[in-house]
Amino acid sequence: MKFVVSSTALYSRLAAASKVMTAKNSMPILDCFLFDIKNGKVTITASDGEKYFITAVPLIDSDNNAQFCITAKTIMDSMKEIAEQPLTFEFNPDSHGLQGKHQTGVFSLMTFDASTYPAQQPLKEESTTLELSSNILLTAINRCLFATANDEIRVVMTGIYVDVHEEDITFAGTDGRKLVRYINREVKPGVVTNFILPKKVAAILKNVLVKDTQISVTFDSEKGQIHAEDFDMYFRLVEGRYPNYNGVIPTNNPYVTTVDRASLISALKRISVFCNQSSGLMKLHLENNQMRLTGEDNDFSTRAEENLLCEYNNAPISIGFSCIFMIEIANIMEGEALTIQLADPSRPGVVIPAEQSENEETLMLLMPMMLND
Repeated sequence: MKFVVSSTALYSRLAAASKVMTAKNSMPILDCFLFDIKNGKVTITASDGEKYFITAVPLIDSDNNAQFCITAKTIMDSMKEIAEQPLTFEFNPDSHGLQGKHQTGVFSLMTFDASTYPAQQPLKEESTTLELSSNILLTAINRCLFATANDEIRVVMTGIYVDVHEEDITFAGTDGRKLVRYINREVKPGVVTNFILPKKVAAILKNVLVKDTQISVTFDSEKGQIHAEDFDMYFRLVEGRYPNYNGVIPTNNPYVTTVDRASLISALKRISVFCNQSSGLMKLHLENNQMRLTGEDNDFSTRAEENLLCEYNNAPISIGFSCIFMIEIANIMEGEALTIQLADPSRPGVVIPAEQSENEETLMLLMPMMLND
């Protein structure tokens, strides 16, 4: 059989699908894409055994249906340098050979039996579906992903917690040292439920989701599905009970300051050079509309100090934070100014944008570090 497809359209979909694949698989067939040619399109499936990415490319022409598997690296490397043009493939089901023809050349590949490719198991009937803008999920991922844990000891903290309420959706991420809570009130789900979005799934969605499109998120007690206009992604949810993220956020914070975000980021980056490289400890001191940042490393006798103008008229206070984590928080936050709320040197600091929109609320929390003095 023969089919014709746009080279760039096919390659872009292969590149997106390949993001779910891993370098080492328990099943050799998972090193392959599954191609399914029928109804005027080629449907491409990629998987690592737990996650499935399914996308489709419309065909320019085809004369029959076919289904086969092909090694992902081989097909992508063979197409990488082909400019935009119609690409003609001829598939021989008897020899399992696949030949590709373009304007200046030809290449041949071997395929594998599609029946050995593991099938995606459907979600349960008692599943929940949320309809929302891709912008909401992208914003939540961009703000929460950096705060999720990397170790497998606390598995539930390796994902983004999606806490669904009747009037809003709350997204949370924490690794025990920093925490992000992002509330969006644009969507009114009308249900109360929750799930934990795996870290790797969130990272893939960050790269493949298109802005300003409608998506649906469907999930049951074990699995989830993201349906977008150009792909479907299936995945296993993180199992377990997420910690009470609201319970660690201090509500009484009498020491409040507002500072220019860009100036803070610049000062933090300069200070970070002189902080202890293992701990990243810096000292933040507030007094008389001044913020003083101090970083030092006694092992190498290095020290730096930065002074910033801020809005602060309360009693003097000093607190220790990780300079690197504070840079991450300030970079991810939006707006011209940040508000930092403190209770005392032993309790977490809360960072929020000085101005927030009516339908959004972002809060980031950073655990303190013990100062040497």
